Amino acid sequence: MTYRFKIMSEESDSFRRDIEINPDDSFLTLRDAILSCVSFSKDEINTFFICDDDWKRINEVAMEDFGTSSDKDLWLMSDTSIAELIEDEGQKLEFIFDGFTERSFIMELKEIITGKNLKQPVCVCSEGKAPLQHVDMDEFEKNLAQKAADISRELDIDFYGDSEFNEDELGEGFDDLKF
Repeated sequence: MTYRFKIMSEESDSFRRDIEINPDDSFLTLRDAILSCVSFSKDEINTFFICDDDWKRINEVAMEDFGTSSDKDLWLMSDTSIAELIEDEGQKLEFIFDGFTERSFIMELKEIITGKNLKQPVCVCSEGKAPLQHVDMDEFEKNLAQKAADISRELDIDFYGDSEFNEDELGEGFDDLKF
């Protein structure tokens, strides 16, 4: 049996990689296959998150045990086979490739191929240019500030400054406030 994962980036609409891998392979083998097919260094600490259908993080599969206390199980990439946590087509994952900025690839198990076993993982689809493994921190902070400003403007439009705002609706105790 072989799993085919589709890998995408929120940073580039044209980027896509498909990797086929045996479900008995470890998450560390999957990590190495991903990094190889995008020509990233394997010197970084990376993390997988198993996600629900709404991309909410459920389980973390870490490279190392950093001794953090948690009420959740600790899954290590080198000790955990993919099949232990991934069983169904459509399962979503997030792969953090830049832990400092939490930049990631989003992944989905697109297909389970029965009757096929691989000697090693293989990239079967390579489209578009991968995002840079590391970004300039000044540029990253600038983009982050711009996104925060965009969200703030969106919230202001949706919730504040409504032409139907009426100070009298605030009720008692707000008379001393200046608007």
